[in-house]
Amino acid sequence: MAAKDRIQAIRQMVASDKKVTVANLSAIFQVTEETIRRDLEKLEDEGFLTRTYGGAVLNNITLSDNIHFYKRARSFYEEKQSIARKALPLIKNKTTMSTDSSSTVMELLKLLKDRSDLTLLTNSAEAIHELSQSEIKVVSTGGELNKNTLSLQGRITQEIVGRYHVDIMVMSCKGLDRETGALDSNEAEAEIKKTMIGQATEVALLVDHSKFDRKAFVQLVDFSHINYIITNKAPDLKWITFCKENNIQLVY
Repeated sequence: MAAKDRIQAIRQMVASDKKVTVANLSAIFQVTEETIRRDLEKLEDEGFLTRTYGGAVLNNITLSDNIHFYKRARSFYEEKQSIARKALPLIKNKTTMSTDSSSTVMELLKLLKDRSDLTLLTNSAEAIHELSQSEIKVVSTGGELNKNTLSLQGRITQEIVGRYHVDIMVMSCKGLDRETGALDSNEAEAEIKKTMIGQATEVALLVDHSKFDRKAFVQLVDFSHINYIITNKAPDLKWITFCKENNIQLVY
């Protein structure tokens, strides 16, 4: 069995059984335990599972469509901080920006608190709270509060976003696919992001390494609308080539 087929089979087993052991998988696929550990490491890098002593368990947190903001914020926390620092130079000469309600973007906003020349449009209730004592001028979109994602959504939100034009829109997403673009899991969130993208001169996508080659339910935007992808480490060569061919500045 080819490695990619074995990994896919392991993925299906984890999704079905919720947990697996290295010894059992080694016996099933007739490969060494070290090979299985490498397979599980790849699936962990994708955010699909969490390795444990002697095996792995399904990562329900990363697969949940509506997980609470504070739990998302703890996932890949160091990676998010690294991404935020790398994205900071992109905002240096910008005076207006919009952001989604993602926990990755929240780490960037924390680094911009002393920017008195910056106006921010956001549907993130957490950002509004976090920046209440900052130098940034914050414009809220208004709308209905999603208590899990701490984001403002709905018709009113979209109408307010449509009134403003910004230098750059900064967002995250649930997955990236070279064929379909940036993907998300929450349709209401995706609609707000689409409107923000349409009102921005440039668009920056902040994603950790686990989001590459990951599928999600809703197509958010194709890559023709993305100017920057900022991540915590280099993706594979196919992605590096893809970004060059599509005039996307890849920062890692």
